[in-house]
Amino acid sequence: MLIADDHRLFAEALEAILGIDERIAVVGHASDGQEAVDLVQQLAPDVVLMDISMPVLDGIEAAQVIGEQVDHASILMLTGSSSRADVDRARAAGAAGYVTKDRVAAELIDAIVEISRN
Repeated sequence: MLIADDHRLFAEALEAILGIDERIAVVGHASDGQEAVDLVQQLAPDVVLMDISMPVLDGIEAAQVIGEQVDHASILMLTGSSSRADVDRARAAGAAGYVTKDRVAAELIDAIVEISRN
């Protein structure tokens, strides 16, 4: 799994949460959308945990580029927004799932495992 989030401390906290589950291995971190695109090509993760709001390319733009360039990575959007418009934009860009940051502890591991099976 690749974590793409421009908030370093949040990304590190996510990795700590995910490290509890032996089914998940974090292979890298991206701090902006373009770096996420580049790292997906280099590291070939099965899942990309992508924040929507990031510099350079936002998460939705990065998801679209990744979807056009590779077919091995499922994208799970992670955001503070539960706006229907954001959910729709994420789905249209090819995201396999959408989790709000306030639901991280309750839903994140289950969502990652579910989309990695697809």
